Amino acid sequence: MAGFRKAKAEQAALKIGIYGPPGSGKTFTSLLIAEGLAKLSKKRIAYVDTERGTDFYCKSVPNRSVHPEAFDFDAIYTRSLTEVTESVKALGPEHGIVVLDSITHLWEAARAAYSGKQTRAGTIPMQAWGSIKKPYKELMSLLLSSPMHVIICGREGTEYATDDETEELKAVGKKMKAEGETPYEPHILLRMTSTKPSKPGAVGTIECFAEKDRTGVLQGKVFANPTFESLCAPLLGLLGGTQAHMATEDETASIDAESLAKAEREREQKSADLMADFEAHIKLAKTPEDLKAVGKTITPEVKKKMLAAHVAAIREQYQDRESALSGRVVAVAAE
Repeated sequence: MAGFRKAKAEQAALKIGIYGPPGSGKTFTSLLIAEGLAKLSKKRIAYVDTERGTDFYCKSVPNRSVHPEAFDFDAIYTRSLTEVTESVKALGPEHGIVVLDSITHLWEAARAAYSGKQTRAGTIPMQAWGSIKKPYKELMSLLLSSPMHVIICGREGTEYATDDETEELKAVGKKMKAEGETPYEPHILLRMTSTKPSKPGAVGTIECFAEKDRTGVLQGKVFANPTFESLCAPLLGLLGGTQAHMATEDETASIDAESLAKAEREREQKSADLMADFEAHIKLAKTPEDLKAVGKTITPEVKKKMLAAHVAAIREQYQDRESALSGRVVAVAAE
């Protein structure tokens, strides 16, 4: 094991989560951010579009008040979790930004792929969730470890909690509608809202609230009509040249399994060595007193370090030796 070392920053790319209700500007804001990052990095944008939300953004729309020119990006249109994962894996060095819009559909795809038995209530049994989440978490690990900038858009859902007094579920807030751990994964989590115009003919405002920001630069701030310059430009100087690798569940499980197997082999060997040592002392005992002295060294603390089978084998040999020595004493007394 590597052990602790001096902490160092290993983030070469931004990982941003964006969620909000319909019409709150998630897709448009993600494109603004992606475009700014693409211009700086001179890389292309890979856009995963699960709801055809970008159809009009890839066209020039003169009447669009903000960014009337067309956005330039490559896209796939699918809700297949496996197709998205394979497509992201296949991206080459010409791509530097990945946008998932929306992660909600990909999480729903992971759940929909389950074809096993359900509970009597028609729900997925608890023990099945591990296999359901596995391909979804593989995609998340891939994105978090990627040297590319990643923007994850999600729909807004209602968060519920049980009331301590009534024991009934009640709405306590809003959350990204995806697998429960998803909002914790990106560096930055932005919640989008839209406000109605103050008077007829006016244009409403898109607001962005930084719910989470691990850099501390944006944390708790509200941005009206957010742009690349307001959201990302202040963070770029914090990025380095190395992207930390986030191990997948399979990689972590493999490391743990190997470590546990090694520990078990070492325990078995130590137990076998203790058993052999006690066996030798038991055979060398010439009198019942000698045997009792050996027995006193086989303490409960020592037994805890041994396998149950080895403890049982020593007990059997001790009893056999005890019977043999007792018979010898009786024979000598009879003579």
